[in-house]
Amino acid sequence: MKTLGTHNYYVYILTNKNKTVLYTGVTNDLKARLYFHTHPDALSKHFTTRYRCYYLIHFEHFQDVNLAIQREKQIKGWRREKKERMIKEYNPEWKFLNGEIE
Repeated sequence: MKTLGTHNYYVYILTNKNKTVLYTGVTNDLKARLYFHTHPDALSKHFTTRYRCYYLIHFEHFQDVNLAIQREKQIKGWRREKKERMIKEYNPEWKFLNGEIE
């Protein structure tokens, strides 16, 4: 069992190369999840595979899984315009952040 405060959860947003599709997810291992998204099974029918959403443009860190899930649901409920405003505040140039995750 992990000590309180040592948990890591991430809410993240991926996009495709043309930045026309947004995908929001939650994970406890962002680097591994990005690898999973960029190296899908050949027969994968996942949303991120179908729409080629492999590029990380936003993420938030949480230590409580319930807060992370709550935030993911909140973001998923937003219209695209609101998501775009949030992304621009965090990442004004919509730079792909995949290489910055350790």
